Amino acid sequence: MELSLFCPLCGYYEKKEDTTGKRGDFFTSVSVGPLFGELLAFQFVEWFEQSKVQSLKSKVGAAEADGFQIIEAGAHDGRLAADIFHWLDRRCPELFGRVEYCILEPSPSRQAWQREILAPFAPRVRWLERLPRPQSQDSGLTTQDSGLLTFLFSNELLDAFPVHRLGWDAMSRNWFEWGVTLDRQQFVWTRLPTQSAICNLQTAILEVLPDGFTTEVCPAAENWWREAAAWLPHGKLLTFDYGLESEEFFTPQRANGTLRAYHRHRVSDDLLARAGEQDLTAHVNFTTIKRAGESAGLRTETDTSQSSFLTDIVQRAWREDSGFGSWTPEHTRQFQTLTHPDHLGRAFRVLVQSR
Repeated sequence: MELSLFCPLCGYYEKKEDTTGKRGDFFTSVSVGPLFGELLAFQFVEWFEQSKVQSLKSKVGAAEADGFQIIEAGAHDGRLAADIFHWLDRRCPELFGRVEYCILEPSPSRQAWQREILAPFAPRVRWLERLPRPQSQDSGLTTQDSGLLTFLFSNELLDAFPVHRLGWDAMSRNWFEWGVTLDRQQFVWTRLPTQSAICNLQTAILEVLPDGFTTEVCPAAENWWREAAAWLPHGKLLTFDYGLESEEFFTPQRANGTLRAYHRHRVSDDLLARAGEQDLTAHVNFTTIKRAGESAGLRTETDTSQSSFLTDIVQRAWREDSGFGSWTPEHTRQFQTLTHPDHLGRAFRVLVQSR
């Protein structure tokens, strides 16, 4: 999965051509239009203003801060960042000049595409391959002890982290791992020896799981979230993604797991076909992600559907004194797509944790 998606030479996400939108393989909230980024920008400003009020009341924290820091992990082609920038520039010009924006992007190719899209805002954007270690200097990020409010977020990032695909052997009452090998120049599935660190799935329904029941675990996503949470100095860590709670992975309708391929807007279970030419994605385990953040000292603030999260923002944006700007018929169309349960509203979840 990691090679198929991220190989520098032939990985799916290393391709210049469109992978999202009508001409691509799937839709994202960003491909719906700029409203998603505008609502995020509005929410960031609200959180910043609330933080200033709270800091003044308590006389601690970021009371003196006159700006904030946005860190986007996995910015794809940079369009979401551009939508956020455009709204801040139009609606909060004084604050816009005091906002730091950083993109976490390990791929030189994707960095180049992002730089092209974000050229009008070039002086205001920094790129990093990864979050710096706590004591790292000259990272391009404001140091952790500055007290600057930070919003570290991702949109459809965690679902692309490589997963381990596990199968249940009812006779031996053990999990095994599905690996991939070559047979006559074709990729095929093969059983691998179990690794207790990976297959340590604790569930009360193991007794009744059918033979061959398949699921996934993603230590990479969990580890990334834990490291990001541990790094976050003061602010919020949030993500938008497909996901379930741990127990929801073990239901009859998910006997083949949640790992899927997307090609030309069609969902496929043929995960080994068209390597590097189709998207591979698995549902995020929000139970383990939440625990990872909480273990690093964060407080879970919001765990809800994208529909609920964006609707709450829009209700505040519609107020006359909100500063969001005029609401157009095009906004309404985009909002319906972002929130309707038959489109993106029910499929996506939002997790917000804070320090």
